[in-house]
Amino acid sequence: MALITIVVPVYKVQPYLRECLDSILEQPFSDIEVIAVDDCTPDDCGRILDEYAARDQRVTAIHLPKNVGLGGARNAGLTRATGDYVWFVDSDDVVASGALERIAKRLSDTSPDVLIVDYARRYWSGKTTRNKLHKLLSESNAPSVFRITERMDLLRIFPCAWNKVVRREFMIDAGLTFPSGWYEDLPFTYPLLAKAERVSVLDRVCYYYRQRRHGAILGTTSERHTELVAQYDLAFERLRNMGARGAAIEPTVFGIAMHHLMVVLDHRRRLPRRERPKFFREIVDFRRRHLPARGYALPPNASRLRQRFLAWGIWPAYAAVYAMRTARSKIRKAVKVSRRFARKVYRRLNRTAHLAYYAVQRRLPIDRDLAMYGAYWGIGYACNPAAIYESAKQLAPSVHGVWSVKGAYAHRMPADVDYVVEGSWRYFKVLARGNWFVNNVNFGDHMVKRPSTIHVQTHHGTTLKSMGVDNLPYPLASHGMDYDRLLSRCDRWDFCLSSNSYSTEIWARAYPCSFETLEYGYPRNDVLVNATPAEIQKIRASLGLKPDQFVVLYAPTHRDYSLGYRDLLDLDAFADHIGRDAVVLKRAHYFYLDEHASAGESARVIDVSEYPRVEDLYLAADVLITDYSSVMFDYATLDRPIVIYAPDWEAYRSTRGTYFDLLAEPPGAVARSADDLFRLFNDGRVDTPETTAMRAVFRQKFCSFDDGRAAQRVVRRVMLKEAA
Repeated sequence: MALITIVVPVYKVQPYLRECLDSILEQPFSDIEVIAVDDCTPDDCGRILDEYAARDQRVTAIHLPKNVGLGGARNAGLTRATGDYVWFVDSDDVVASGALERIAKRLSDTSPDVLIVDYARRYWSGKTTRNKLHKLLSESNAPSVFRITERMDLLRIFPCAWNKVVRREFMIDAGLTFPSGWYEDLPFTYPLLAKAERVSVLDRVCYYYRQRRHGAILGTTSERHTELVAQYDLAFERLRNMGARGAAIEPTVFGIAMHHLMVVLDHRRRLPRRERPKFFREIVDFRRRHLPARGYALPPNASRLRQRFLAWGIWPAYAAVYAMRTARSKIRKAVKVSRRFARKVYRRLNRTAHLAYYAVQRRLPIDRDLAMYGAYWGIGYACNPAAIYESAKQLAPSVHGVWSVKGAYAHRMPADVDYVVEGSWRYFKVLARGNWFVNNVNFGDHMVKRPSTIHVQTHHGTTLKSMGVDNLPYPLASHGMDYDRLLSRCDRWDFCLSSNSYSTEIWARAYPCSFETLEYGYPRNDVLVNATPAEIQKIRASLGLKPDQFVVLYAPTHRDYSLGYRDLLDLDAFADHIGRDAVVLKRAHYFYLDEHASAGESARVIDVSEYPRVEDLYLAADVLITDYSSVMFDYATLDRPIVIYAPDWEAYRSTRGTYFDLLAEPPGAVARSADDLFRLFNDGRVDTPETTAMRAVFRQKFCSFDDGRAAQRVVRRVMLKEAA
């Protein structure tokens, strides 16, 4: 008998079924059985289920003689279940990597009747968005097990079957089955939670809820949405049959139901227009049948005004309010369009005025003591330019440094650093009058290089992936790139900083322009060479890390073939594998600063994606896990273990292009899957004589210039004009 029976109802999901089953069967935790129920599906899903059942004895395929709907298929699967617990997983969704192991541990620790797990929505683009109410599932400030009356806020969590793992005997004893029809989860969820003696939560994303572009019930226009009333009727009938247990949560459930019913009523794409008056009357009747005697509370986001109009039971009045609301929305949209047009005109006029001012300023003398710095397209004070700026303050104190930063990131600038906001009057003044320009990317196309001014291109990493004109054979990497304009920007460079001989060759080929190469190493890595043990401990303390705590830095790069941020590693599960006192620092690529937090963080996984100095994170970490990011070349300076996690190496290399085969010349151990990565740490193969030898070869090739004095060399050569 398995610990967990996973019931998978299957109907017309052929494009998604294999991904769903693989996400279950390829988990490290295997004490499961899968009951896959073919609900008389007309596509090829039945054959796929038989294929999986033939090759994996944990899978049982049931073929129903006629279609019974999602609820009936779940009930059929439940009758064949033998596990201690049952989890209902929809066949177009995905179980998160490592979820079963975490669920099993939580079940063992708490022995609940119902375990509520967290989920994230996954869109066709690959983007994921965590449940907005995930903070309600926090385990830190709540008892490990409780009755739902002690945590009534949990009733607001999406009322579906797939975010609950249920003790099978408890469910059978409670007599809870799924009804037929749409919204069948409602009469199951609320009575289930009311009946449970022991409820527990798991604060991690265990389930990815697929958001289909087409075909999902919630995105379908149909009169069947009116079945929502009958499902709530059944839910209240079941609650009342439970006596005091059900009565205790009825007011809260009623408020949720009223809000839910109104959402469907007001949604323009769910109900046909002709059905709306009828559905309104059904909601009014529902309200009269179930209105709690002692009142009820609406969810925080519910409309109190429309609830009052609904209480009157007069459709024309409610419809008028709805029409006013719709008209107001249209007016607001029209105003927004007008405002956008006005702003567009203003921006163009403003831009013209600023460029005219810039042209005038370029006729004035150059300030020979003025330097402009920038990094990562204006996101703030960072990287090689920051290290050069700090060194210039010591070695060339007469030089006044001013940073160029986008307005949205101005708050990140240190208090003692002078800066200008890109596009401002002073920005164009400094751009026109400056003598030195230091950036790890290019300044904008509007910049005009004045004779005798000095431009230093520092770059922002030794590159594994193809760059510049070497991207021409790769359509995804070249998308939207105007190479003539790129090379015009690069023609401004007087100096190109190189971190190693390998980079010298790459930059000369990738950017075929006239510049002098400075083989000085990377200034941002000076601190890695010069940091003292006391300074490292201070950094760790500022991150909330204990002096002897084992710290892993996970820093993946971006993918050109992916439209958004995708978590390729279950960091919570990984943290469990590397030790009870270990912690993982998660550093998403800066391209994904607005997306990476979809899965949140926990006590074991700290999100440091917006931490200003990546060099501090290197110093704090005992081990680096990366994929194809340039962080590996920097971190190698510390001579600490590096693990390459490369689950998509072939896809990355074919879509972006790489200058060498990383898997043949790695700086340490290589894992091609999450299971491989877990085993590397479990078996102690992260830091061995073999990996040390690999790292030594890697360091000799890529880190030989990094001696802690790169920034000094740049300042002395470029600003003080001393011989190298």
